[in-house]
Amino acid sequence: MPLHHAVLALLTRRPNHGYELKARFEEAVGPQWGGLNIGHLYQILERLVRDGYVSRSQVTQTDRPDKNLYTLTEAGEAELRSWATTAWVRVGGFRDELFLKLLGAVALGPQALATLIESQRQTYLSELAGLAQQRRAHADEPLVAVLIDAAIAHTKADLGLLDSAAQHLGPLATAQSAQAPERSASRARGDADEAPWGRAG
Repeated sequence: MPLHHAVLALLTRRPNHGYELKARFEEAVGPQWGGLNIGHLYQILERLVRDGYVSRSQVTQTDRPDKNLYTLTEAGEAELRSWATTAWVRVGGFRDELFLKLLGAVALGPQALATLIESQRQTYLSELAGLAQQRRAHADEPLVAVLIDAAIAHTKADLGLLDSAAQHLGPLATAQSAQAPERSASRARGDADEAPWGRAG
């Protein structure tokens, strides 16, 4: 529950209401994470209240509707400490669409593979240029800067992956291309065998 724990972390300083938490989250992590949907945030807060990690109180306002104020409980602080001081372990594998695109390009042959790799390379280089601009713009915001540095490192690693893909998948794409005439001939024979039935219909 990473977002749940991020909300607990934001509440360690002081109680907040929902829109304050949304603004503080987006300010803390910067543009790389993306915005936090307010509806999703309220779902998170409901669950945290239900689990006893956060308490809710109502604040009366004279000129506006009353608002809910959320406060971190002792149980919530203990949960945050347990989560924040243990290592993160990847459990979902590497489900990157690029790997599926590589599968498709290899099936189509070496030209398709080369086209994909070059297109992806230019995309990554463009991303790196944009990240460098963001890094300069957020140099005085430590947490945001760390997140941007991570994005830069990941993108550089992805660039290296393209070289590995070209080296290892090139021969496979060539072999697939060599088999293409045989598959086409097989399909043609199949069409010819089925043709009389088609005419009979």
